[in-house]
Amino acid sequence: MKLLGISAYYHDSAAALTIDGRIIAAVQEERFTRVKHDDSFPAHAVRYCLEQAGLTIDQLDAVVFYDKPFIKFERLIETYYSYAPKGIISFLKAMPVWMREKLFLRNIIKDELEEVMEYDRKKLKILFPEHHLSHAASAFYPSPYQDAAILTIDGVGEWATASIAHGKGKDITVLKELHFPDSVGLLYSAFTYYLGFKVNSGEYKLMGLAPYGVNGSERVERYKKIITEKLVTISADGSIRLDQQYFDYAVGLRMARDARWAGLFGFRRRKKEDEPLGQEHCDLALAIQQVTEDIVLKMAAEARRLTASDNICLAGGVALNCVANGRLLREGIFKNIWIQPAAGDAGGALGAALAAEYIYAGTPRMADGLHDAMQGAYLGPSYTDDEIKSTLTRYKAVSTHYLTDESLCTSVAELIDMGLVVGWYQGRAEFGPRALGNRTILADPRNTAMQQRLNLKIKYREGFRPFAPSVLAEDVAAYFELDRESPYMLLVADVQASIRKPLPAGYASLPMMERLYAERSELQSVTHVDLSARVQTVSRETNPLYHQLLTSFKARTGCGVLVNTSFNVRGEPPVLTPEDALICFMHTEVDVLVMGHYVLLKEEQPDMSSLLPKKQFKLD
Repeated sequence: MKLLGISAYYHDSAAALTIDGRIIAAVQEERFTRVKHDDSFPAHAVRYCLEQAGLTIDQLDAVVFYDKPFIKFERLIETYYSYAPKGIISFLKAMPVWMREKLFLRNIIKDELEEVMEYDRKKLKILFPEHHLSHAASAFYPSPYQDAAILTIDGVGEWATASIAHGKGKDITVLKELHFPDSVGLLYSAFTYYLGFKVNSGEYKLMGLAPYGVNGSERVERYKKIITEKLVTISADGSIRLDQQYFDYAVGLRMARDARWAGLFGFRRRKKEDEPLGQEHCDLALAIQQVTEDIVLKMAAEARRLTASDNICLAGGVALNCVANGRLLREGIFKNIWIQPAAGDAGGALGAALAAEYIYAGTPRMADGLHDAMQGAYLGPSYTDDEIKSTLTRYKAVSTHYLTDESLCTSVAELIDMGLVVGWYQGRAEFGPRALGNRTILADPRNTAMQQRLNLKIKYREGFRPFAPSVLAEDVAAYFELDRESPYMLLVADVQASIRKPLPAGYASLPMMERLYAERSELQSVTHVDLSARVQTVSRETNPLYHQLLTSFKARTGCGVLVNTSFNVRGEPPVLTPEDALICFMHTEVDVLVMGHYVLLKEEQPDMSSLLPKKQFKLD
């Protein structure tokens, strides 16, 4: 079957196209519009998917939307009714949009598709799987497993906020669900909000802040006790109950009741991201991170009990919490773990298409137990050297063209070894939130000043945030306490003791920035303050050019690791087109831009200020 999956109208809109279960293309709308987490109908993404497959809308067997709007509307009405008269302002804001748009989503989708191309409206079939089924399908069907437990955890879909399912062959059986308003994702987002970060965007900042908390300290333990005694009741199976007197997301316009939280934790909400971070913020971040991990582990244990499977697949926004994923791996509840790289709502588009293929159409499915179907998540648009050259010519950019991959990688490895920061732009764009070596900024992880430089001078973001390593897959165990590949940067592991450096006396009680700048390992720029790293392994089979670059860097330096961060600045999605990459390069302190086989040195470029759009760095 030829199936177009769509997610839209909440955040991270996306489109994905599959043919007979094979993933042809998938991309988020934000990459085209340059609006981070864009929630609009993914018209650009749809157009790209169809072009990549050489299809028209009339040739599709169905368009599949990633949730059921009528059930979501039912939840909304029942929730407002239950809390009435509270929430009247939120109700009045929400209802016009629902009555005008979302209840007539089938017609709206048809209208939006007509903006992409002409087609026969009467023949178009539109399917609506449930939200958590779309997540579960996105996790299980591309996984290597024929049999697996499936755990999905997010904010909320229609009613479900978490689910446990069992995948066997082509079938997914939902075994257990947690329902709104009780939600692990919303609990974590409430702390994101209280600590001053943007909900549905800043959760990864909260995860990055947590290691600055003092593990085992009186304050962290006290915060955890407050959370588990006042805010959330946790059952043995991982199900939770949130005390709604402390939250406002059900019918209000905020995540939490600020005054009540201030009374619990002893400090007011951090209202702006530029407000200073104190140790109390770090300790609270660590407390909720550890509570979240405990919940996830209990849910995973329940999934193991219900399915008796050795394998688990994860999806939903909480599955992007790579610290929790790393702990789940270390606990050994399952032998094998596979996480959908686009675990959030963007991945719902892919899951919707796959659910239609295997559940609606009943197509047989076989998995080999070793290889997933995501193709490294390199599923977005690519641009040829000729298209890149055209962009460079238009902007009068100065470049060197390398004829072979080997000469290119040897040269770029030398530049990185010299301490230069490289924008690396190759092949098809990644699907999901992580840069995996095709739309990436690279640097030398041995450079002790590189984390600060990348954060403050290139990414224009908070200095506390860590960077991830890309490592040759065959070398991962030499640098990190990890016994398997992690191709999608979704597992956190400690750096090996052999490359750690002695920590200064009283390290755990040092002020935040002093801990950040203390030398911790030979790979200082990718070693977080708790001696961990969010690892991406790079294999020759999945990304041969990136693997060759790492190999060239290792041949030159003896180090098979590079700093890898997404090719963008704060408040923007990763670059997509050659023009996006050139603009980002010229407006930041990135030293070198490599696009295809073209290499540009910043110092050689003409003044492009009159040609390039003005860049504004927004909060994210």
